[in-house]
Amino acid sequence: MTINNKLKVLVYGATGSQAGSVPTYLLKAGHQPYVLTRNAQKAAHHAQGGAIVVEGDMADADRLREVSMGMDAVSLLIPFFANPADVANYGRRAVDAAKAANVKVLVWNTSGVILPGRTGNPSIDVRIDIQQYLQKSGLPHIILQPSVYLENLLGPWTAPFVASEDRVAYPTPADMPVSWIASADVSALVAAALERPDLAGANWPISGLANPDGPALAQAFSEGLGRQVTYYAMPPQDFGGILDQAFGPGAGTAAASEYQRMWDFPEQRPDFQADMRSVLAKLPVPMTSISEWVSRHKAVFSPAITA
Repeated sequence: MTINNKLKVLVYGATGSQAGSVPTYLLKAGHQPYVLTRNAQKAAHHAQGGAIVVEGDMADADRLREVSMGMDAVSLLIPFFANPADVANYGRRAVDAAKAANVKVLVWNTSGVILPGRTGNPSIDVRIDIQQYLQKSGLPHIILQPSVYLENLLGPWTAPFVASEDRVAYPTPADMPVSWIASADVSALVAAALERPDLAGANWPISGLANPDGPALAQAFSEGLGRQVTYYAMPPQDFGGILDQAFGPGAGTAAASEYQRMWDFPEQRPDFQADMRSVLAKLPVPMTSISEWVSRHKAVFSPAITA
């Protein structure tokens, strides 16, 4: 059962890439997104497109309750780069606010796979905490667990290597398959799920349709760029060092540790390929191929033109 009435939807995280297209898809479907942000200027493009921008902070429980009132649905994205304790509180406050507002459904984009058991890494285990809180809340909800974002490949650990060395650098072993997914496709799935409160209780891993290992990923890059590209399995510690440079000392420690685990314990590698046939039967949205996505970002992966 798909909702045909115009929905008022509170959208978290729409100023970033992971949920940045959710307002656009909602507007195309005839709904009214309310974009929550700490800085309205960062959401100016959404306002120009027809979204209503509301200021608020996920640390402010009272404000979240205020902006949630009158909403029909909530698109939730939580900033996982924050302190894990803060992340858990952000999630709980958003759930509490949505429940108080009696919304029809909350759709949570988990920003990554929720592992079946705790790892001892608070930055990863916090997803389990939020999932349990949401499931116990009684709030109608749908959980979408994206595999690995293609947008990760735009970062300084990958894009410069493609542009200057024709190598796709990433800290996964060459023989490890990863079902990359475009953030716009995740946003499309979120927007479609917001129209389906009858699917409440669904908890779906989602991914791209392909499941390439390193060389196959490089082949998709070659097709998208029109030149030969190879795969470089970057050592996880090197990846962590680049994260430290980009986001500050210590930012890459946890990530490097998790990728190193994939190298050291192949049997513990996560399976990123989701059963998308079943998901798309419920949420029929077009999916972006890797080569198509690469072609759209060709400028980022091409050598700089000098005068």
